[in-house]
Amino acid sequence: MKKFNFRKVLDGLTASSPGGSSGGGSGAGGGSVHPAGTAGAAGTPRDEIQETLTSDYFQICKTVRHGFPYLPTALAFDPVQKILAIGTRTGAIRILGRPGVDCYCQHESGAAVLQLQFLINEGALVSACADDALHLWNLRQKRPAILHSLKFNRERITYCHLPFQSKWLYVGTERGNTHIVNIESFILSGYVIMWNKAIELSTKTHPGPVVHLSDSPRDEGKLLIGYENGTIVFWDLRSKRADLRAYYDEAIHSVAWHHEGKQFMCSHSDGSLTLWNLKSPNRPFQTTIPHGKMQRDGKKPESCKPILKVEYKTCKNSEPFVIFSGGLSYDKACRRPSLTIMHGKAITVLEMDHPIVDFLTLCETPYPNEFQEPYAVVVLLEKDLIVVDLTQSNFPIFENPYPIDIHESPVTCTEYFADCPPDLIPVLYSVGAKHKKQGYSNKEWPISGGAWNLGAQTYPEIIITGHADGSVKFWDASAITLQMLYKFKTSKVFEKQKQGEGKATAEIVEEDPFAVQMMYWCPESRIFCVAGVSAYVVVYRFSKHEVNTEIASLEVRLQYEVEDIITPEPEIIPPFPDASSQLPSLKSLSGSTNTVACEGTMKDSIPCLSVKTRPVRMPPGYQADLVIQLVWVDGEPPQQITSLAINSAYGLVAFGNCNGLAVVDFMQKTVLLSMGTLDLYGSSDPYQRQPRSPRKSKQFAADNFCMRGLSNFYPDLTKRIRTSYQSLTELSDSPVSLELERCKSPTSDHVNGHCTSPTSQSCSSGKRLSSADVSKANRRGPGRPPFRKAQSAACMEISLPVTTEENRENSFSRSRSSSVSSIDRDSKEAITALYFMESFARKNDSAVSPCLWVGTGLGMVLILSLNLPAGDDLRQSEPVMVSPSGTVLTLKGAVLTFACLDCTGTLTHPPYEVWRDLHSADDGEKTRKRKLVMHSPSSSQDMGDHQFAVICSEKQAKVFSLPSQTCLYVHNITETSFLLRADVVTLCNSVCLACFCANGHIMTLSLPSLRPLLDINYLPVTDMRIARTFCFTNEGQALYLSSPTEIQRLTYSQEMCDNLQDMLGDLFTPVETPEAQNRGFLKGLFGGSGQAFDREELFGEATAGKASRSLAQHIPGSGGIEGVRGAAGGVIGDLTRARIALDERGQKLGELDERTASMMASAEAFSKHAHEVMLKYKDKKWYQF
Repeated sequence: MKKFNFRKVLDGLTASSPGGSSGGGSGAGGGSVHPAGTAGAAGTPRDEIQETLTSDYFQICKTVRHGFPYLPTALAFDPVQKILAIGTRTGAIRILGRPGVDCYCQHESGAAVLQLQFLINEGALVSACADDALHLWNLRQKRPAILHSLKFNRERITYCHLPFQSKWLYVGTERGNTHIVNIESFILSGYVIMWNKAIELSTKTHPGPVVHLSDSPRDEGKLLIGYENGTIVFWDLRSKRADLRAYYDEAIHSVAWHHEGKQFMCSHSDGSLTLWNLKSPNRPFQTTIPHGKMQRDGKKPESCKPILKVEYKTCKNSEPFVIFSGGLSYDKACRRPSLTIMHGKAITVLEMDHPIVDFLTLCETPYPNEFQEPYAVVVLLEKDLIVVDLTQSNFPIFENPYPIDIHESPVTCTEYFADCPPDLIPVLYSVGAKHKKQGYSNKEWPISGGAWNLGAQTYPEIIITGHADGSVKFWDASAITLQMLYKFKTSKVFEKQKQGEGKATAEIVEEDPFAVQMMYWCPESRIFCVAGVSAYVVVYRFSKHEVNTEIASLEVRLQYEVEDIITPEPEIIPPFPDASSQLPSLKSLSGSTNTVACEGTMKDSIPCLSVKTRPVRMPPGYQADLVIQLVWVDGEPPQQITSLAINSAYGLVAFGNCNGLAVVDFMQKTVLLSMGTLDLYGSSDPYQRQPRSPRKSKQFAADNFCMRGLSNFYPDLTKRIRTSYQSLTELSDSPVSLELERCKSPTSDHVNGHCTSPTSQSCSSGKRLSSADVSKANRRGPGRPPFRKAQSAACMEISLPVTTEENRENSFSRSRSSSVSSIDRDSKEAITALYFMESFARKNDSAVSPCLWVGTGLGMVLILSLNLPAGDDLRQSEPVMVSPSGTVLTLKGAVLTFACLDCTGTLTHPPYEVWRDLHSADDGEKTRKRKLVMHSPSSSQDMGDHQFAVICSEKQAKVFSLPSQTCLYVHNITETSFLLRADVVTLCNSVCLACFCANGHIMTLSLPSLRPLLDINYLPVTDMRIARTFCFTNEGQALYLSSPTEIQRLTYSQEMCDNLQDMLGDLFTPVETPEAQNRGFLKGLFGGSGQAFDREELFGEATAGKASRSLAQHIPGSGGIEGVRGAAGGVIGDLTRARIALDERGQKLGELDERTASMMASAEAFSKHAHEVMLKYKDKKWYQF
């Protein structure tokens, strides 16, 4: 039986029916545009607006990555260029120099980086990866590229060593062999040191993998090889035999030379350091366990944890430095990871906040055979990078100029503002500078290589990050750099929780109750608003003066007293056999939880957190003006906030969740509206609904079997993504049902265990209640959702909307509502988007008036009229009236964003109040009247008799003409996926709609005609972190959190892509290599024959022959002229290409010159020889020949 389609009716007569129902192909690129102005109503001036943007204006390009490298594994430093390289477990390399010089490159294989080695002062870097490949990176271009790769097929790489000013790289393997690679050609030499030749013939066991390789500082022809089992071999490269062998009964982790080349030090797995002399290799002449306790009976000190690395650095005028990581005593289990610095008899232990990955000592000279003169230690931790100053006795650390503390607390949300008011950055910096820590080294940051200058684009940019601990950070992001400006903590307005108090209070999250969930900032008025995970909103005002004051607070009840949506034909929902068998058991589970009450009483009208009641000292900066908290209602917790908006000109803040909408006057500190979503419709409700009778006993909030549980009851429904704050650990620790596993598809997040759909929150708990969880649910009490931790990556859940589209109800259920679908018998309509604007609220309006646009999870758009008192004086005393206008517009999918264009197609900004300091000492500042800017200067002429409303949902975009409410344009953006983020942005003095889709597509649409301008499959959403943090801003900029510790910025502007090369820093700058110190006559005579060592003669093909082809495969890279041609753009790229072409031309001319010279020489020789012959036979007759 054919089902009746309600979509035409509900979309209204003004919208075109094909625009609502046509399928636009698969994926994000399958959208369709429908000019829907068929009802030639007044105010459809499609031809009047000249749209200037075309597809030529758009191009996607990554610009720069900020933050700490995620999961670091390796560290290297070029002591001449003074740049640092960090390798990671994901195959990334970050190269850092002076502030502004920050480069990110990625191995295509994604294999972990094992080791990095700079070709010192050559502008190149060698990386060894876990897939047993070596890569040579060219750093002489702004975007490094791989010149050569060498893939080992039969052996695994364990250690690499490149001597200073050598072109031969030593490579140790797991089998114990040592191979030699020519850096210039990246071809393997035939010279191999086999493990069985290196050890003594009498040795019966394999020595293990090579863990260390280094040439002797005294003689470059001698190679020290350290094997894991404690064997050390001193190999003579010329004679191809071992000069000496040393054995120790503990495994070796690292080896370090004394600069004279007569002694070396080893670190071992028992926490010991051994010092060896080449003259007596039978046993170490010194053995110490620095952190071991001496035994009373004089025995060897007790063993400690392994010393993973040791460095032995000499000084001309003081004792040598011995620096090592690890080696602590086993009995100090709670001790933090430590770096130990031994200088003479003094031992200093530096405790670290995170485990140590690697460290390097920075020395004055690159030559290994000179006094090293160490001046700093770079310590790479799992989540931090610190540099210790060795030149001061208390070893202070340097103040780090890089933005590597983004993840100090996990990032939960981001906002990005380009081209903001220019006075904001200095103002924020001035209040932030007062909170800087003291005690840093007074020396300059030692990693100072590279060159960077401001590019052509210097408009101010600010990034704001919200964090799990409630902190908010403002960053200066101008000119593709990042610098922290200012930080404040939202948690300071609340009382601290005491230990053990959590179970007794009304918290709805057990950890991180202050996590920032949403932020809204008005840069012009400097008003900042934040929504927290514990269902609260805080309004902040900016002041340059400290103040001591009480914090005003309000409590709001948001209740949803409506039964589910009644479908026109309920019989279309088939009964599910497995659902019917399981439903009663869930009902009984809910009944059992009802009987448990926290402390014997049902929670009601209790907020989740307690606001401080005493006066609070607020430093200059952002100061809390008002705290609004949602409260428990009849034992049910407040649901998390899904939308937030504030307007300084109106003095109003609005927020909504899956229950309804609240509007608060933050000037008068009063609640104007607190209404369930249904009540907002009034008589305009497009659905049939039944009022719900009050329940005798409220059910557990998680009883409405949360999203994960629904997958068991509706296995034939499609999957989609929905946001929820829930702990990653909770998900991974909890038992996952077989049905849930069966419902997973390859596109779901297997790490987090479930997938999600971002702009709305789940109203239920987000954790499936299995039978094992009943006791846990009972402990939490009624209405206590089992949320555990607000994480940076709001996790992913399986939510299952209906696929059939036969009726309006089911097509609505495809959209994201606060619950899973309309089949869920407690379906709620979340408020997903809010927007304050001067607009036409009704069809017959003749002038614009203050309005609040409200978008819901079911694709409905409501306009609320705001009646504000006329004068400034009356605004403080007279009430503001908020009333539904009766206007209802519809889209497919949850509404994401709104915008308004004037009759010329120019973006109209919401009105705002110009900032004034309410706590200024100047009385005139306090008492002066509010200065309101009612619309943007760019459209200061009369706004005309109509405007365009741009509305974008997760499925489609529509442009309406107001006040006629005619739908002019419809664009079905995606049928098979949904949008995660949509923003109306300005670019090249025009305006467009930028969208990011869950299938990874980035799209831009022209306004108002919604023509597709860009559609690129950029980035599949493999992690909810990306979905939660992706945001667009003006001037073609966007960002997202690419890992828990890094922000990735990108541009969708062709102009910026073209200019990017000029904005990036140079990694390589011409620096002269310091000269080696003069060796004395006697040292030169008796100090070994290292200077005469010719590696080329020894390792070259002529002497050593060719290596086996099956051992390693050479792969040419793209880092030469081809790489520059592909990677470089703009003027610098042209110059680079020209320079390389000139170099090649010069080289060819030089060869030609040499060839010409040799030809001339041979011609002269021939002429001379011919002349001699002529003279010899000149006087002879023919018969004398």
